[in-house]
Amino acid sequence: MKYKRILLKLSGEALMGGSQYGIDPNRLKQYTEEIRAVKDQGVEIAIVIGGGNIFRGVQAEGSGIERVQGDYMGMLATVINGMALQSALESAGLYTRLMSGIKMEQVCEPFIRRRAIRHLEKGRIVIFGAGIGNPYFTTDSTASLRAIEIQADVVLKGTRVDGVYTADPEKDATATRYNELSFQEAYEKNLNIMDMTAFTLSQENILPIIVLDMNKPGNLASIMEGEMAGTLIK
Repeated sequence: MKYKRILLKLSGEALMGGSQYGIDPNRLKQYTEEIRAVKDQGVEIAIVIGGGNIFRGVQAEGSGIERVQGDYMGMLATVINGMALQSALESAGLYTRLMSGIKMEQVCEPFIRRRAIRHLEKGRIVIFGAGIGNPYFTTDSTASLRAIEIQADVVLKGTRVDGVYTADPEKDATATRYNELSFQEAYEKNLNIMDMTAFTLSQENILPIIVLDMNKPGNLASIMEGEMAGTLIK
């Protein structure tokens, strides 16, 4: 295995599947199978999931909800997604722990770094919900920060496209994919991979990021085996 401990970042929108909002059970099942295939290879897995399929903090201001309040609502949305993913993984026979940046003891454990690492060492999949517990920070930033805290080897950002392109491949047919990029090149080319906070955190802590298509079966396992099925930023 190329990586021993990974942090997988999934967007909330990805869970919608073909729907306009909510959680698509088929997509959840697909992700569970992808994660189980990697887990069976002995990889330690942590997951950060967004909440955009339920509520996005940044959309709150347009509807008259204060930004901070909206961000907390978005954090709670990530916990709902985390619970759904936890149920799906446990139905497949995997052991999981859901840890939250906001205390809610009846639902999940509070995030304690040493405990999270211990869960990973014991073979449990750890899902981080509620961001870092503070407004103004995206789930991308949460993914970078938690990956650094648990000493993950890499952040895998699961998207709808199979890497980073010179232009939007859904709009521009001539767009070509980068196999590998440095953080500096990504800055200079103004490539919108993650928000700047997440990106800077990763760069300063020498944490590589791989952007991959999470909807293509077997992609995650291929990357674990060292194949370049996405774009590596390091």
